[in-house]
Amino acid sequence: MASFLGSIGYNGWVLPALLAIPLVGALAILLLPARESIDAGGVETPAARTLALWVFILEFVVSLGLWWSFNPADTGWQASVDVSWIPTWGVRFTLGLDGIALMMVLLTTFIMPLAVLGSWTSIRTKVRGYYGLLLILTSGMIGVFLARDLFLFYVMWEVMLVPMYFIIGIWGGERRIYASVKFFIYTFLPSLLMLVAIIYLGLHLKGAGGTPDFSYDHLLGAATAVPTRVALWLFSAFFLAFAVKVPMFPFHTWLPDAHVEAPTAGSVILAGIMLKMGTFGFLRFALPLFPGASMNPTVRMIILILAVIGILYGALVAMVQPDFKKLVAYSSVSHLGFVMLGIFALTLQSVQGALMVMINHGVSTGALFLLVGMIYERRHTRLIESYGGIARVVPMFAAALTFVSLSSIGLPGTNGFVGEFLVLLGSFRTYPALTVIATTGVIFAAVYLLWALQRIIFNPVDKQENTHIPDLNRREVALLVPLFAVIIWLGVYPAPVLRRMEGTAQALVNRVESSSVSRVSEGTR
Repeated sequence: MASFLGSIGYNGWVLPALLAIPLVGALAILLLPARESIDAGGVETPAARTLALWVFILEFVVSLGLWWSFNPADTGWQASVDVSWIPTWGVRFTLGLDGIALMMVLLTTFIMPLAVLGSWTSIRTKVRGYYGLLLILTSGMIGVFLARDLFLFYVMWEVMLVPMYFIIGIWGGERRIYASVKFFIYTFLPSLLMLVAIIYLGLHLKGAGGTPDFSYDHLLGAATAVPTRVALWLFSAFFLAFAVKVPMFPFHTWLPDAHVEAPTAGSVILAGIMLKMGTFGFLRFALPLFPGASMNPTVRMIILILAVIGILYGALVAMVQPDFKKLVAYSSVSHLGFVMLGIFALTLQSVQGALMVMINHGVSTGALFLLVGMIYERRHTRLIESYGGIARVVPMFAAALTFVSLSSIGLPGTNGFVGEFLVLLGSFRTYPALTVIATTGVIFAAVYLLWALQRIIFNPVDKQENTHIPDLNRREVALLVPLFAVIIWLGVYPAPVLRRMEGTAQALVNRVESSSVSRVSEGTR
């Protein structure tokens, strides 16, 4: 398969195509007539959602070839594209793929068609605008993962912010304006600090001929020339931008509001993909560019302590939430705490575990938000106390919710177990005390999700309105099946995924460790 893809030049065009396909799809949707089509049964069938679904399926099929064309033994950039963009500023349109970006791109293209299916009946107004924004958002997210120029990265980072702002603000819940503005302010302002840091790097670490150079590879080699004190300030700017996006405790307060008020697809994309951009930013930029600052013992310990606090805080607050969607939102704070613990513990096992948690959280929590959306469409309430023993009424929904919840709490044999086990195993080697404390978060996760399951589906049916809820339909089953398949696959046989990430993860660990040690040695001379 790899040889076939190589013979037709797949790697030469695939990355620009992944950025272009959603943009072309968005343009096509905007050109559709405003009037919706009506089928023979008199039911509205918005052409925009059908077109968006096919565009996202095409995007996934095109991206799937990366799985076979990617060479795990090559730790450099693959499928690279490098063309001049703004030469007077030293900015280039440079894309590239490594083991980390590969998994994030595939996660994105896998989740997006399911997000469309999850919105199939819930989005009834301004349909063209909604699906057009989803497509533009996709180009921005994939651009973040593929960018090899820091200026291009920043452009893509902001491109994805605007569509999500409108998705929450137009199609969200009752407090959607408040949630969307809070989301925008929290994520935009720290990004401006990151932009200042990017401009400083590009202007002060000039390339050949003394021109500004924002190339990731150039800055990676030249960043060691940045004085230690300046590196700490630059790292702080990147840290704030990424920590808010993760979100780390105490920068997380925008997340519950955004999740609760966002439409179902918005919540799925936020949890499944956008939160990973913060942790991806640490792996791609913050640690490699500023190894001395990121591995400074004080800085590192502060971040690790905040990660562990996030694990426990997110779990404990989730435990007392009356709103099921907000419970799942706070569980994200806890899960992403494990990712940050694994990244800054900085062992091969912990970094690979962090990457697995990123993937697994996207799949399992995305599925949870889809299920919350399905039951909300039927009962128009997210309050846990409004349900009861609905397992007797909607057995397929109850089975699906139980299975996804077990994967989210890390039941062995499901995807959730692999990532958290590797994080804890790898982190114990460098920070045993913090790892032991973090392990209690796994117990708390079981408490809040199993208790919620009991109150939603296993208690007696004590409300008349819950006795006639329709069970999952064929569309809903069809969109859950791929998620279930991935949950089982990654839980039983994660080796292919780990193999593709291992070389990049090992190169990251080696670079950060060697660079931070050399900076310490220079500072003591």
